[in-house]
Amino acid sequence: MTFRKIKNVFFVGIGGIGMSGIAELLLNLGFHVSGSDINENDNVKRLKKLGVDIKIGHDPGNLTHADVLVFSSAVPLENPEIVRARQKGIPV
Repeated sequence: MTFRKIKNVFFVGIGGIGMSGIAELLLNLGFHVSGSDINENDNVKRLKKLGVDIKIGHDPGNLTHADVLVFSSAVPLENPEIVRARQKGIPV
C-alpha cells in the first residue's frame, strides 16, 4: 500500500500524549482519523470535539474502515484490534 492510498487511519491507544498528537496532525492533513482507548481522558475529549470517532474500550468490531492501524507502545500485541487488523491484512 502506498502512502497516497491511505485515507482512514485507526489509532489504538489514541488518548496517549504521543498518539493523540499524531492523530491530530493527520486529521489536520485531511486524513479520516478514528481510534480507541481504554479511558476517556482529556486528549480523547479534545479529539472528539475535533470530530474524531473514538470508541472507549478495545473491540475488533471497531475496525470498520481502517486502511492502516497505528498503535501505542503501551498496547500489547495481543490487543483484539491489532489481532483483527493482522487477520484482515490491514498494515499495522
